[in-house]
Amino acid sequence: MKTLLAALLICVSTGQASLAATRLVEPQLRLESQEKGAAPRVALTFDACSGKTDARILAALIDNRIPATIFVTARWLKRNAATMAVFKAHPDLFEIENHGAMHVPAVDHPVSIYGIAAAGSPQAVETEVAGGAAAIVGQGLQPHWFRGATAKYTLSSIGQIRQMGFRIAGYSVNGDGGSLLGAAAAAKRFASAKDGDVIIAHINQPTHAAGSGVVKGILDLKAKGYAFVRLNDGTEDGSDETTN
Repeated sequence: MKTLLAALLICVSTGQASLAATRLVEPQLRLESQEKGAAPRVALTFDACSGKTDARILAALIDNRIPATIFVTARWLKRNAATMAVFKAHPDLFEIENHGAMHVPAVDHPVSIYGIAAAGSPQAVETEVAGGAAAIVGQGLQPHWFRGATAKYTLSSIGQIRQMGFRIAGYSVNGDGGSLLGAAAAAKRFASAKDGDVIIAHINQPTHAAGSGVVKGILDLKAKGYAFVRLNDGTEDGSDETTN
């Protein structure tokens, strides 16, 4: 009986370990809260996955001198040299960070996330992360943050990416629902932001209605007295050991 019980416990333990190894997490990221009386502060982060550039958002950021962190893929960089030149011409506003080589989820086992096949192995995760970094270094810049496609990972892939030298950028407010929200809904998401929030949106979908809502949301926060910082300019706290 004791032998059978021990075997059952081993099976349960092994199953739990296997489940933990494959469980997907979507890390949170927040800025350190401001002192009482200080202006509320948020970080705007934009993904540039593929396709083109949303000039509405880019113009609003530049015209209003609003800093932001831009996560670019290597494949987006190949098609948007003019926008990249604009980013580099405003180093006080934009920091350019790693969104991967081909917009493949940085998950180290085979799985489909939102219909996108994950990297599927540690070797493929390394290829995705390193390829995105190399493209940015080729622009004369040095990335410090990584955000994978879909923003989902396993704990083991988080550890691997951290060992490669990157903090992982989660978020606390999804500003545009993957750029699929309507303008009013996106503006409402931005309006929900509180001091310390890290907002995610997209800057690569110029034909989507969400973009105009993102612009309105940004300008409304500015009108309310919110301050904006890039990730490298703030003190952050990320869940799932993504930053500490």
